[in-house]
Amino acid sequence: MRATFGATWGGDALDSVFHEIAGLILLAAVAGFAGLMLRQPLVVAFIAVGILAGPGAFGLVSNPAFIETLSQISIAVLLFLVGLKLDIGLVRNLGKVAVATGLGQVGFTAAFGFLICLGLGIDALTAGYIAVALTFSSTIIIVKLLSDKQEIASLHGKIALGFLIVQDLFVVFAMMALSAFGLGDEGGNLWLMVAGGLALIGFAGAFIRWGADILLRRIARSPELLVIFAVGWAGGFAAVSDMIGFGKELGGLIAGVSLASTQYRDSIGSRLASLRDFLLLFFFINLGSGLDLSSIGAQLAPAAVLSLFVLVGNPLIVMLILGYMGYRKRTGFLAGLTVAQISEFSLIFMAMGMTLGHVDEAAMGLVTIVGLVTIALSVYMITYSHRLYALFEPFIGWAERRVAFREAAEEGRAGALPHAFVIFGLGRYGCRIGMALQARGARVLGVDFDPEALARWRGMGMDAAFGDATDPEFLVHLPLAGVRAVVSAVPRERGPLTEADPQVALMHGLRGAGYQGFIALSVGDGAQAEGLRGMGADLILEPFADAADYAVERLMRV
Repeated sequence: MRATFGATWGGDALDSVFHEIAGLILLAAVAGFAGLMLRQPLVVAFIAVGILAGPGAFGLVSNPAFIETLSQISIAVLLFLVGLKLDIGLVRNLGKVAVATGLGQVGFTAAFGFLICLGLGIDALTAGYIAVALTFSSTIIIVKLLSDKQEIASLHGKIALGFLIVQDLFVVFAMMALSAFGLGDEGGNLWLMVAGGLALIGFAGAFIRWGADILLRRIARSPELLVIFAVGWAGGFAAVSDMIGFGKELGGLIAGVSLASTQYRDSIGSRLASLRDFLLLFFFINLGSGLDLSSIGAQLAPAAVLSLFVLVGNPLIVMLILGYMGYRKRTGFLAGLTVAQISEFSLIFMAMGMTLGHVDEAAMGLVTIVGLVTIALSVYMITYSHRLYALFEPFIGWAERRVAFREAAEEGRAGALPHAFVIFGLGRYGCRIGMALQARGARVLGVDFDPEALARWRGMGMDAAFGDATDPEFLVHLPLAGVRAVVSAVPRERGPLTEADPQVALMHGLRGAGYQGFIALSVGDGAQAEGLRGMGADLILEPFADAADYAVERLMRV
């Protein structure tokens, strides 16, 4: 049987691919661990693995077609997640500060970057590509670092998230522009491709209007199916877009946008985060396998100049814009440090340029080096941002107006935090707790992954979020700053995302997200209580025992 299977499917070839993939993943794990020790994000480790696996180093890639296929899937998923954040309502409500800072940073970085590249002797078309690539900042890295420092809800954190959304919009337009370049190269089939593209966009628009909420409300009853559907949806749009001639990247973006207006987008995004990180490895391996290290050596001097521009110039641009708009120099400095790196999208953008024949391998190698340097150094800049501010504070008085009117107005508007309590699990017990808390004047946010439970909760006039107590990525993005207590009314056997105990997973996830407030957990029986207390639970709720005790008290008054 084994011989027949091998003869039919090319067993030796499959074994070779398996061994190759296993070795690459092991190398990535080793590099990732080294990066963890150096406090570096996985992106840096993955870029390093891609270079090491290439022909100029270890030459580990002997099946480039398979690696390239996984690389293309990774790009579709990554751009799907970008599109998933572009909720039309959210984009419409972007504040003036986010738009002005985002567009200002993109414009200034692109303009000065282009001039610097021309000064380095780079031709105009390549200089334009590199300049645009320098405008993208890594949302993944910035959100992770700000979450680790518990600064997502701070003023500079909110400003940074705002202009990151503007950057994501710019990514969309940049990818569309490249797709348009590709269409222009096709000649006679142009009108057919345009018609197909408009049909795809029209289908996505109709789905947003009439189908998204209805379909996802049913699919979301199974969290596992929700993930499979999301990946299939992204891959399907990418494949159709590629067949039309628009490219997989634009298809992935449209797929994400088509789901962005639903209440399930955050849950989809958090559940695909690990898959994104895994697949992204193969993009960088595919990238590294095509780089010639001997040509990279000649790019070290231009890379040093461009890295310095990104590390220093980008923060200065943001500081100047925020200072002009009426923010204090501290806010401008801390927000500015978040853009002191380029993004994985910078490399994807350059890879698209290579596919179209607009840039060569030398330009790709140049941007890769800039990515390694700026991402690696900016991690430390953001991590130690307050120490850096203390060091530079005497020299940046020019970065704020005499009266920081806008920041003063922001402080004046800052009142009570939106929610005093967060309740996970909106069954009968969770609902009763939430109603009683709200009746006493407290604002309560309810969290559940059951669409019907969320609908009942919202029907009572309560705020709700679709999410899972066992999903650490969801907890990182939950607004926990200032929350008095997190209450779990989730049954202990209920954990769809993992097989872990949902109460333990929630507690660990909350602490990992930096939440230091009060945690109350419900249990079915008192024997479970001591273990949870030992893990850090502040209060154990026993619904049946508590209800029985209360009933006895009432009966004794008869």
